[in-house]
Amino acid sequence: MSNLEALKEKYVKYGLSKEDVFKHQHYVIITRSGIEKIQGIEQIEIEYEVVRCETNFAVVKAQALKDEVLIETFGSALKGATFKDGNTNTWYVMEMAEKRALSRAVLKLTGMYELGVFGEDESEDFKRTKN
Repeated sequence: MSNLEALKEKYVKYGLSKEDVFKHQHYVIITRSGIEKIQGIEQIEIEYEVVRCETNFAVVKAQALKDEVLIETFGSALKGATFKDGNTNTWYVMEMAEKRALSRAVLKLTGMYELGVFGEDESEDFKRTKN
């Protein structure tokens, strides 16, 4: 089965719509709403642990469980005046780190990374452009 066919199967399985998915340069991006749909359908349980939380920087560890599979992954956020100085321009660094950890956990457990899919929250570069 090709990646395209596998992606189509997953889109149908998770009930994803045009609002949940978009193409960005070389990647397929799933929005926050799409990630949460997938999490709900797959009944992925996630526990978070704050690794580091400072004014401009946060790291969150996510332990995610689906069936018998347990994975750990991390999300981080560094506030910077420019993206050269950090990876987010928001002061909500803890919340951003949590969203990134959630996206990574869900995409890892569902095999979406293998198909070239990333979460919109994982990088400021992955935001949908407004045309």
